[in-house]
Amino acid sequence: MKREELSDADCGIAQAMGVLGDWWTFLLVRDVAGGVTRFDALQRELGMSRRALTERLATLVDHGVLEKRAYSAHPPRHDYLLTRKGEALLPTLIALQDWGTRHVMGDGTLTATGGDAEVRRVESLVGRRLPDLTIKDQNDSPVRPAEPGEWTVLFLFPGAFAPADAHAYPPGWGEIPGAAGCTLETRTYADRHPAFAGAGVTVRGVSTQRPDQLAAYSAWAGLPYPLLSDQDARLAAGLLLPTFRAAGVDRFKRLTLLTDPELTVRAVQFPVSDPAGSVDDMLERVARRTR
Repeated sequence: MKREELSDADCGIAQAMGVLGDWWTFLLVRDVAGGVTRFDALQRELGMSRRALTERLATLVDHGVLEKRAYSAHPPRHDYLLTRKGEALLPTLIALQDWGTRHVMGDGTLTATGGDAEVRRVESLVGRRLPDLTIKDQNDSPVRPAEPGEWTVLFLFPGAFAPADAHAYPPGWGEIPGAAGCTLETRTYADRHPAFAGAGVTVRGVSTQRPDQLAAYSAWAGLPYPLLSDQDARLAAGLLLPTFRAAGVDRFKRLTLLTDPELTVRAVQFPVSDPAGSVDDMLERVARRTR
């Protein structure tokens, strides 16, 4: 498929569309971010013809959005992986997902709670393995969301700030349904941390805040577990996690994942309407799963 050159050389939108072209390309980037990296698997997921898929993959490789990495020499076979240029598209994917959920499938209301489509999407994560990616911890070091060989509770929250940084909360934060309660949730996990540790389960909190903000909050709250930053949307895009946008920032809707030692999701909580109660509920699930 030959692409036409766009005449507006100074418009970033026009030039970006000259690379991305059509909606198939965004879906390709979405699936590669989620760990579907091989030609046959991408074809099965998307239902594209082999010719169309070959052309689009070649275009993305030519433009440096994807790179090919050989996994078989005879016959030659490749994984298609996001480059740094490709990863820079992930916040755009999350923004499109949020816009579609809120304005196409919803009535435009700003909310941090989940709708039916989001609930189905989160519940479908059970049985799925976490994509192979790293995000930043509160010390700005790259880490996996969960480590192999461990049961892990990953609770994702919209945002929590130390009192000295309380101005970072978006205006009207308390009026956004489902946004408030992060301090209560993080502290309840801190209170229950000995019980999770006694069950052999690691606890990690994840938000889209900057690492320095998370470090300041963790120190103030005295949290015994790490907080992780997904500010580059790697985890959000990899699992298509529900988000909402407030004050120009994409933020997680509150949800919790339980992963097993093989990094497979075994239980989910979404939506979470009772931040403190959800911790005790997850502790009961952990006891059943790890017994």
